[in-house]
Formats: sequence, C-alpha cells, structure tokens
Amino acid sequence: MDLGKTYKVLRIYLSNTDKADHASAYETIAYKAKQFGLAGATVYKGIMGYGASSELNPVKFWELIEKVPVIVEFVDEACQIEAFVEQVTPWLESLPKGCLVTCQDTAVLFLKKGKSAVE
Repeated sequence: MDLGKTYKVLRIYLSNTDKADHASAYETIAYKAKQFGLAGATVYKGIMGYGASSELNPVKFWELIEKVPVIVEFVDEACQIEAFVEQVTPWLESLPKGCLVTCQDTAVLFLKKGKSAVE
C-alpha cells in the first residue's frame, strides 16, 4: 500500500450467530478474503445492535447464546474490493439471515508492516 493513495474500506455487517457451511459466517468471509488475496481483514464484535429484520439485542450475562452484531472490515485497492464483492455476493445472498455491505473511500496515512509468523 502506498501512503496517501485512495483505497476502499469494505464493511460487512452481520450477526455472530449467522452460519454458513457449518461455520460462523464472519469466519467464512475472512477465510474467503484471505484466499482471494485481500490485504487484510478485521472482525469487530459489537456490544449491542439491531438490523432491519431483528430486534435490539443487548448482551446479558445470563444468556446462554450471545447474539451480537459483527463487522468484517477490509482495506484494499478499489479493483480488489470490487472483485471480491462480486465473487461473494451470490454467497451472501444465500445467507438465511440479513446482512449489510458498505464501501467507502479511505486514505492510508501510516503503515508499518510486522514480521511474518513464518519468518
């Protein structure tokens, strides 16, 4: 990534309870992004939230199953983001629950790469 260059931020909003291929949907999305070659992925776990087809779900310590919002976020070049969205859209459409996908421009102001785990 080049500093100051415009990139895209892709965000996929869903629930931590959403499943796909017998795994968490957010995990599957992150693995698909890694296989696709996106620069990186971050999964954020929300404290509370709701979507168009769900109720407001706060975290309660007595609940056996925690249902909270999850955001999977990526930053990469526009062509990479657009190609990835095109590839995963049919898969996202097959999810039984709803999700939201957003994309916006961003600038990388600082980047320090760490050492690889295989080095």
